[in-house]
Parts: sequence; C-alpha cells; structure tokens
Amino acid sequence: MKFIASAAFGMEGLTGRDLKRLDINGVQVMNVGGARFEGSFADAMKASLWLRTCDHIYLEVGEFRAVTFDELFEGIKALPWRDYIAKEAAFPVRANCVKSALMSPSDVQKITKKAMADNLCAAYGLTVMPETGLKMQVDVSIRSDVVSVCLDASGEPLSKRGYRTWNGEAPLRETLAAAIILQSGWHPWQPLYDPCCGTGTLLIEAAFIALNRAPGLRRAFAMEMWPFVDKNELETVRREAQSRYDECYGREMHIAGSDIDPEAVELAKRHIRQAGLGDRIEISVSDMRDVTLKGEPGMIVANPPYGERIGDRRVAHAVARQLGELARRCPDWSVTAFSADMGFEREYGQRAARRRRLYNGRIECELHMFEPAKTAGKRDKR
Repeated sequence: MKFIASAAFGMEGLTGRDLKRLDINGVQVMNVGGARFEGSFADAMKASLWLRTCDHIYLEVGEFRAVTFDELFEGIKALPWRDYIAKEAAFPVRANCVKSALMSPSDVQKITKKAMADNLCAAYGLTVMPETGLKMQVDVSIRSDVVSVCLDASGEPLSKRGYRTWNGEAPLRETLAAAIILQSGWHPWQPLYDPCCGTGTLLIEAAFIALNRAPGLRRAFAMEMWPFVDKNELETVRREAQSRYDECYGREMHIAGSDIDPEAVELAKRHIRQAGLGDRIEISVSDMRDVTLKGEPGMIVANPPYGERIGDRRVAHAVARQLGELARRCPDWSVTAFSADMGFEREYGQRAARRRRLYNGRIECELHMFEPAKTAGKRDKR
C-alpha cells in the first residue's frame, strides 16, 4: 500500500530521513508537503508512533489527473471505495487545491462526496448512504492538476501527543519543537537548557528523543478503528515502542529550563507530569539575566518571543540581548534560537554559524545556530 506522511514546509527532509531510519521502504521526499512511502499497516503504525515532525499519515486510495469537474467525478467514482468504506460508515470530505485548473475546495468537496455516494450506493444496493457508523475522513488534494485521494489514518494531527492539555501564550507546536531540537545539533548525552521555556514543549520533545520515547506512544490513531486493519498487528508495533521506552527510561539525561513567568512554569510542570516524565526535567522560575550554567557544557535551546507573534518588538529585542549575554556568561555552551525577528542576530550580538528557515504556522522564522562564544571569539580574532 502507498502512504503519505505530511509535513509542514521546511520539514519534509526530516520526515523522510526518519522514515528511512525506521527501515520503511519506498521513501520519496516530496518538494512540498512531506514524504511518500510504501508498506503495510504495521509500517504506517510505526510511522504514526515514531515520526517527530510529521503532521498526518494518509493511506493513498488513488491518484489521477483532472482538469474538469467531470474528470474529477469519474476519477473519484472509479476508485475501489467498498474496500475501505463500510455500509454504515460516515465519510466526510476535506479538499485542498494548489496551482490547478480546479481551484474551488468547496466544489471539489461536493463532487467528491457525490461520486463516492454513487459508487457506494451501487456497491451496497442502496439509494442513500446512512453514514451512521465509524467516521472515515477522506482528503482530496489537487496540486498541479494531479488529484491525490486519501484516507486520514491519524485522526487528530500527530502534533497532538497527548501531554499538552493547557496552553500558555503563543505555544510552540510539538512537531516544530521536535524539528528545532533535531536541527540544533544537540546530542542526547549533552546537557540541554531552555532559559525561556514557556509551557515546556521544547524540553519535553528533547526528553522524548533522549529517552527513545515514540512521540505518539500515549495516543490513539484513526486507523486503529478501521475494520479492514489487523488490530493485533498494530498492537504489536505499539508494544515494541513501549518496550524500547521502558529500556531507556532510566538513562541519564540533563535537561532543564526556566522562565520568568510563574504561570508558564506551572503549566510546564503539568505538561511534564502529563507526559509521564515525572521529575526527569528540572524547571524553575528565573529571570534569564540571573541564569548562569555550570558543569559540563551543552546546548542552550530557546524559542524567545518575537514581535510578530506577541505584539511587542521591544520586549523581543530585550530578550534577544539577554540571550546573547547568557551565551557570553556560558562561553562553552552552544546556542540555538528560533525567531521571526530579522534583527535577532544584531540584538544577540553574534552572527549565527548556521541558519535554517522554518515556519511557525504562517510566520516565516529562522533557526539560528551559534557556536560557543569562546570558539566564535577565537575565530573572530584570527
């Protein structure tokens, strides 16, 4: 079977890399939208559990070209819907159109629904589909006149790990937090510190990586309810993921953080408990100007506030300066900062060694990766 692992712009490569690490076959990274792969439902379950930067897993029902609504109708109607949709199942349709002759999502949605109903009514000898049973979410994407028709195997987006039930101001999506950690160059055996940790998402995603915890371990997926899927096979994959986490839970790690906002820190503590991490992450209320890190050097990772997101550019600039001052107080530590502020490096006081463009929703951001201040100072003198 063919599947699509969708991912936000800029994270397609990370998703494709992780699929390959899972020994999944036929991985093809898409220019936009994620990566394709081939395999069994066990492979799809493995991807659902382990992909850290993926938004959804889709089962691809069919693909064809259409430039008219008649072609769309006939292409949808010709697909083997009875193999997937039971007589009582509900089948809501979502549609997305990009750079195609057919650019009306609402019309695509209606035509898809009508074509599916015609197909299924003929297959089951009905005049009207009751749609009183299990929901099977159908997604139709048209890009450059190529129609991809899928079933959503995830249900809730994969960013919904199940640990974040309370949100502070401008929360960072879990998949984006994981991408920041994976791109930072941090290794799980190194200390990691977030000096403006907010509600703790970066810290929790780092801990999942350090402890070999599948991010989807504590949540359910839509495909686990599909009648044509072997539930025992999926449960075996889940048990294997739990076993790997159990083996690594006692592993030593040094992940900590702080924030100036007591309410954010309280939310972070709740999320850490909700994630099943107990006291494995140290967190406190602290002004960044009072933070000094000692012991073995590691990585400072931060998602400081930026003006476009919380509406106060002056505060954002002040935090960027404070982060630069923290880096100079801890000259052996590397720093990775995620920001949409184009003047971030100026306020921070150092040029980044590497940059990576990522998006927080629709906000274009840059991931700034700085060498330790001691190393950068020596290079600048040369």
